[in-house]
Amino acid sequence: MFKNLVITCFLGLSAVVLGAFGAHALKETLTVAELQSFETAVRYQMYHTIVLLFVNIYKGFSIKQKNTISYFFFLGILFFSGSIYLIQLTKITAKSIWFITPLGGLFFIIAWISMIIIFLIKNRKN
Repeated sequence: MFKNLVITCFLGLSAVVLGAFGAHALKETLTVAELQSFETAVRYQMYHTIVLLFVNIYKGFSIKQKNTISYFFFLGILFFSGSIYLIQLTKITAKSIWFITPLGGLFFIIAWISMIIIFLIKNRKN
């Protein structure tokens, strides 16, 4: 769990740094559409970082559940936001790595479904 919190804090920190970088340094180099895409990546990274904090401090999840949910959110951020950063900051075209961004979205969905299932099972036991 400690490792998950450290990774989560790093993801929050990097979202702030990347957001500032995008707002200031990339304003002149990216088109409006490219900058919006970059901002979407930052926003999704920060949203899911906040959820990761909740997951890893919530007493209702077991260590195994925390690790599983965290793993899927980490992968979601890496694949979803990471692929968008890669596309916008390098010469890699979206056509060459088109499958990575939706795969990240799928990892986000799996993490959210995992939490739903855990909460439903806990509710059934009460």
